[in-house]
Amino acid sequence: MHEILTDYPLDACNSFGFHARSRYAVEIRSEADLVSALADPRLRNLPRRLLGGGSNIVLSADFDGVTLLMRSAGRRLVEAREDAWIVEAAAGETWHDFVRWTLAQGYPGLENLALIPGTVGAAPVQNIGAYGIELQDRFESLRAFDIETGEFVAFGGDDCAFAYRDSVFKHHPGRYVVTGVRFRLPRPWQPVLTYPDIAAIFANAADASPQAVFDEVVAVRGRKLPDPAVIGNAGSFFQNPIVAAAKHEALKADYPKLGGYPQPDGQVKLSAAWLVEQSGFKGIRLGHVGVYERHALILVNHGGGSAAEITTLATRIKDGVLEKFGVQLVEEPVFL
Repeated sequence: MHEILTDYPLDACNSFGFHARSRYAVEIRSEADLVSALADPRLRNLPRRLLGGGSNIVLSADFDGVTLLMRSAGRRLVEAREDAWIVEAAAGETWHDFVRWTLAQGYPGLENLALIPGTVGAAPVQNIGAYGIELQDRFESLRAFDIETGEFVAFGGDDCAFAYRDSVFKHHPGRYVVTGVRFRLPRPWQPVLTYPDIAAIFANAADASPQAVFDEVVAVRGRKLPDPAVIGNAGSFFQNPIVAAAKHEALKADYPKLGGYPQPDGQVKLSAAWLVEQSGFKGIRLGHVGVYERHALILVNHGGGSAAEITTLATRIKDGVLEKFGVQLVEEPVFL
């Protein structure tokens, strides 16, 4: 039976480390916990929200409702097919620990996604991606509870409507609670070395074992990105904008060093970090918050910061990039 916690501190439940409390909280360690908490008459009429690792959110205030804390654990090999390993993890599993486990068990394929903060359950919601791979490339299916119907439902890849940092779940906030995710890890394993920082290390693809790629991804991320346990942050704060090819060509004429990643639909993805840095925001500080001095895409809490300060800083950055380049940035974190 679930326990109702009162006046629950959320400082450790969000990677920015912003101070906030929830009137009530319930730790969800199983699907049965989730169902009973949602049906609890003491909580039924209260506002509610779900928190996983808290690595992609901005908490703006105390919450006069119930916070469901996803704490479920479990990971297993579902099936060893000829062409793939099918592995499964509970929604509350820490993403990086799960990636490390798959390698230790001999099921490679997620190594490019190492060290991304957050939980397994949040990964498909955001369609996380890094260093040449997005979650949708390794996705098999997921199980979720539909709060509107009161039933558990299964989602395949097409059902999830994956797009760049997007999925069907982001368009129905609060409706679905992901409880478990299955991944399809192709056999035989082949390294994905399309990202320049990784490709430069493995000029000879034969040197790229799963563990070696994992270690290099961890090293690269460690050099570029701050540890949330040391300095509060939510990872990449802005999505890389996608613009029309004509827009990219026009910008390239004015800014020859502007890069670009052609997309299947003919548009071009730009580096948000480059745009922010060229607009003069890298390393700046606003009150208790600022832009990380080693990566212009990371907004940080130097201590004592608030959601209001982060919002003000983000707005200034968006306005500055829009004025200089005519490109509209979109935040990645969810503002609660």
